Amino acid sequence: MNLPIFSPHDDPGPDFAQLLRRSGFAHEIEFSGVVPVEDYRHGTTCVAIRFSEGVLLAGDRRATSGNLISHRSIEKVFPADRLSGVAIAGAAGPAVEMVKLFQLQLEHYEKVEGTLLSLEGKANQLGQMIRNNLPAAMQGLAVVPIFAGYDVTQSEGRLFEYDLTGGRYEETEHASTGSGSLHAGTVVKLGFRHDMTAAEVTDLAIKALFEAADEDSATGGPDPIRGIYPVVAIITADGYARLPDDDLAERTATLVEARRQGQAD
Repeated sequence: MNLPIFSPHDDPGPDFAQLLRRSGFAHEIEFSGVVPVEDYRHGTTCVAIRFSEGVLLAGDRRATSGNLISHRSIEKVFPADRLSGVAIAGAAGPAVEMVKLFQLQLEHYEKVEGTLLSLEGKANQLGQMIRNNLPAAMQGLAVVPIFAGYDVTQSEGRLFEYDLTGGRYEETEHASTGSGSLHAGTVVKLGFRHDMTAAEVTDLAIKALFEAADEDSATGGPDPIRGIYPVVAIITADGYARLPDDDLAERTATLVEARRQGQAD
């Protein structure tokens, strides 16, 4: 298949989604009725926390279909490009598809323009994609992500929350999404400090997801038997880096031991 050719006045430019539409590879999907929650997988709790060198994204690993655990090791935290990432909650299928298209959009922009899109531009682009998913969201297939990244112009980490309509809201300290967000967000709120290091926010995120799993059945806790731990990623001036499971296992064991000692006291 040959690549499409556009005249100068009809050039879609760096907008990859517009290129797909102009080329006939994308179309609006119409939904009628309501999709039963048992028929699709649903991802849950994610948190984002700013710290002195950047921003952290973390998410649990459980996916549910109604009252069933449909997947025990789903991943909800993804790199968007080398300086930003997305944590997803909601209908897993549309969420993962949105992330993949978002990654392609940013890569396409960089190749066409020869430079990275600004962090504000990335946040706006993701908001537009969420807005385009509104008809599906009204049928139950909602996607509510968190976007975070390192802003090279301001030399700091930044994070953004969204609503179903694509509304974009920047948070200055931390954010959470998903069914366990109330519990996880409370833990983060109580433990947050402005001068925290990467190690400290990692421990705080692990604790937040641990406590959320203790209260919310749709949020998965650590599973040492299967070797399943939350996905935790750090984004700094050096780029996006996912923490290894060995490190998370050690930190989780420390948390569990502290809880055990506290109950014994």
